[in-house]
Amino acid sequence: MYEIKISLTFQKQVYAIFFVIILSLVRGVTYSNEIGIALEAPIAILAFTFCADTYTQEIASKRLEIQRLYSMKKRIYCIYRRIVIQEIFLLVVAAASYGLFFLFQNPRTDGIGQSGLESEISQFLVYFAAISVTLGFWGLLSNLFSCFFQNMWAGIGGCLMLWMITNSSIGDRYFGAWNLFSYTFRKLENISDFSWICGKIVCICIGIMAVAVLPKIIEKRG
Repeated sequence: MYEIKISLTFQKQVYAIFFVIILSLVRGVTYSNEIGIALEAPIAILAFTFCADTYTQEIASKRLEIQRLYSMKKRIYCIYRRIVIQEIFLLVVAAASYGLFFLFQNPRTDGIGQSGLESEISQFLVYFAAISVTLGFWGLLSNLFSCFFQNMWAGIGGCLMLWMITNSSIGDRYFGAWNLFSYTFRKLENISDFSWICGKIVCICIGIMAVAVLPKIIEKRG
């Protein structure tokens, strides 16, 4: 409960919820298979702004001296636990935001490759898997940058630069299926093409490296 109070403040919960509500109102979609495309890139922004202060809040709140009294193992475990708490919350918000598009916009379900309830369920499960990787990657990366530079805004700024490069036509052209936003740029007319998974594999690999490097950064940077 202590970690939840620190990592999931009321303000953060409110802006995350309002973010997806407004997004589902203003981001227009025609078919239900466009919802994932409409959500992934904005949800990535939400993830790296939401998780950037996972550890730097200890500096801002002047609790860092107390943190330094803990063993390194306990400090790292504390950070990972807070990240998991935030990621679970964001995953629930991301899943709910998918439903908000049906609530506010009532998109058509007769697009290419769509045929009934089973297709909609499988489509949502694919979205859920993709967005889970997206949330984990951008949340871990922003926290890593913030710890390295000891500044939350540096973490957000670094992620924003990478976001702008990969979430663009240039990123799609040069990285293709290995792009971090390969799910967003996938071909909707070819539902049997899962080459976009390559991009998610890249996210997973970088995320694992971020988890492995974080203890060394905390040890050196404090």
